[in-house]
Amino acid sequence: MVAQALVVVSALLAAAVAVAAAEYVRPPPGRIILTEHTEPADHPQQAHVSAVGERHVRVSWVTDDKHAQSVVEYGKASRNYTMSATGDHTSYRYFLYSSGKIHHVTIGPLEPSTVYYYRCGEAGREFSLRTPPAALPIELALVGDLGQTEWTASTLAHASKTDYDMLLVPGDLSYADTQQPLWDSFGRFVQRHACRRPWMVTQGNHEVEAPPLHPVPASPPPFAAYGARWRMPHEESGSPSNLYYSFDAAGRAVHVVMLGSYAPFDASSDQYRWLARDLAAVDRRATPWLVVLLHAPWYNTNAAHQGEGEAMRKAMERLLFEARVDVVFAGHVHAYERFVSVSLFPSVHGESIGCPMTRTRSNSHCCRRRQGFEKNHRLAPLSMMREASFGHGRLRVVNATSAHWSWHRNDDADSVVRDELWLENLAANASCRQRQHDEPTAVNSRDDEL
Repeated sequence: MVAQALVVVSALLAAAVAVAAAEYVRPPPGRIILTEHTEPADHPQQAHVSAVGERHVRVSWVTDDKHAQSVVEYGKASRNYTMSATGDHTSYRYFLYSSGKIHHVTIGPLEPSTVYYYRCGEAGREFSLRTPPAALPIELALVGDLGQTEWTASTLAHASKTDYDMLLVPGDLSYADTQQPLWDSFGRFVQRHACRRPWMVTQGNHEVEAPPLHPVPASPPPFAAYGARWRMPHEESGSPSNLYYSFDAAGRAVHVVMLGSYAPFDASSDQYRWLARDLAAVDRRATPWLVVLLHAPWYNTNAAHQGEGEAMRKAMERLLFEARVDVVFAGHVHAYERFVSVSLFPSVHGESIGCPMTRTRSNSHCCRRRQGFEKNHRLAPLSMMREASFGHGRLRVVNATSAHWSWHRNDDADSVVRDELWLENLAANASCRQRQHDEPTAVNSRDDEL
């Protein structure tokens, strides 16, 4: 295959050489860390921020006091708040559980690469955040399958030691699994990180929290907690659902698409139609980089979760190829794996005639079970690096043509770069552009079965 291929990082990973999974023995799972709220009822807790457009940020938090105000005061100097914004609030019930008051306030317009100090609800402590840059380079940290364990704490600490601009999460946040107080604990647990940089997330299977097969009256809908607590900019990207959306970063140099593995995705679905419109609207002359995140990987040689992303791959993969997506990141499987760049079309005389993508999958730290790779898996020849390690990934988009991917494994107190790869942008590759004009029609493409 040509080097300019779409990269697939499943459970968040990437590597330049094949490495046997047997080289690394993962340490045992860490214990769960429960984080209590010890401040007054009107004081903010579970604060986190997310990007809304190029110059705005949404501040979200929870109060036990149902009369607390949904207002944020902010400014460029500590304790000197020269601006304020008012937002809205929501709450939800999950059988006998009743959430606190969940506030969402959008602040801005804000200057890029600037530190702002802010206070929520006119009470409690001061927070600070730094806005993303308005141009390249930009550093995106990626963690999948978070949880709230000792390994979660280790991974987030390692990610924060080396600065980043935004954090992307391809699903599975709190692992509450219907135990709603764990959502509150998770929000407090990640607050020290999530209040400082925009966290952009999509849902995983642990966010579904569907009612029993035979729901009783007043049963909560699926994604009730996730939708109320983690509001993402879906409306701003024309999406009808908080389960999938897109956003631009670095002055529109990077377009990030967050897909919903657990929302309908076939060709007749709202998500499919939205994705087709969203990708078609991207001008690759102004937006050279196109990145996609989802939860259930489309490529996976691990014994866990085999085939769970296959239906979505069959439905949507062609849209990604046609749009010349550069890299796909996934979660779900609690191990790191990077695949060779994958092309939609067969090779001719040993050379790919599509514009291939790179795919990666990575795990941050929450897994409770052993993950094993299948040596004779049908996709094994495409798997370039795989190991069952905890850690985080970093995608540094340097300029319009080059980006650097690295996988940082947790080794005790240290974060070790275990895998790294330079990516060349597909939109900038002349041979890729030429091939697009000459690509065969769908009836001549390869067998869609993997």
